[in-house]
Amino acid sequence: MSRKHPIISVTGSSGAGTTTVKRTFDQIFRRENLKAVSIEGDAFHRYDRAAMKAELAKRLEQGDSTFSHFSFDANELEELERVFREYGETGTGRTRHYVHDDEEAEKYGVAPGEFTAWAPFEDKSDLLFYEGLHGAVVNDQVDLAALADLKIGVVPVINLEWTQKIHRDKTSRGYSTEAVTDVILRRMHDYVHCICPQFTQTDINFQRVPVVDTSNPFIARWIPTADESLVVIRFANPRGIDFPYLMSMIHDSWMTRANSLVIPGGKMDLAMQLIFTPMIHRLIHEAQRA
Repeated sequence: MSRKHPIISVTGSSGAGTTTVKRTFDQIFRRENLKAVSIEGDAFHRYDRAAMKAELAKRLEQGDSTFSHFSFDANELEELERVFREYGETGTGRTRHYVHDDEEAEKYGVAPGEFTAWAPFEDKSDLLFYEGLHGAVVNDQVDLAALADLKIGVVPVINLEWTQKIHRDKTSRGYSTEAVTDVILRRMHDYVHCICPQFTQTDINFQRVPVVDTSNPFIARWIPTADESLVVIRFANPRGIDFPYLMSMIHDSWMTRANSLVIPGGKMDLAMQLIFTPMIHRLIHEAQRA
């Protein structure tokens, strides 16, 4: 954690909706005239697409059917920790991009499934923003949670998360339902042991809960819309959170526990704007004082 160079970390598994949350933060940064350096969790994968395919085959031959991108050893977590620490201490660091598709390949000049070269951050940024799988990992090798000033978990209920992933991977990446299902099954062990524990480290969790039937996500024809969902917002430390103000601004919201607010799904962006804008102001104010 660094008062002078703040770090915001948004953590969630594949298909959870962290990219949507990033767009909300981008809006806040533009509106508040803040320069944020953004880094992606995919940039810290240990293997490119071809190497990962080979490593998966090798692990299966060895009897390991649980190795996946969720696995700690499939990612450069020590490098990510180094980036967090360096930025917190000096406001500098480096990152790269993992190129997912032809559109990104044209933008970065690197073939799909490969990484760009490492490059330094732009100078004089106000904060670092991370979005990905492992932004709050605490294990025997790294403690990323201790280095981030604001940690946010994005955690749809599991059937909704699977529905979103299946639709995304089929629509934008051309995978079959069977292929996506195989990935989900392979990742389950590490979802339990590598992803879920991070949500006890986060400061705020956003959990979207559908109010329509998602009992079999593998045959769902549509992703439940925002209006067909509720969002549970859990604050690890509710001290200083003005719940009456939030409920007055977000209609049809209510509290279920002393640290939990439930809102209509369509109000998630508004809730994030209301909750995070003053928190970001406070981080920047403390950084300027430091």
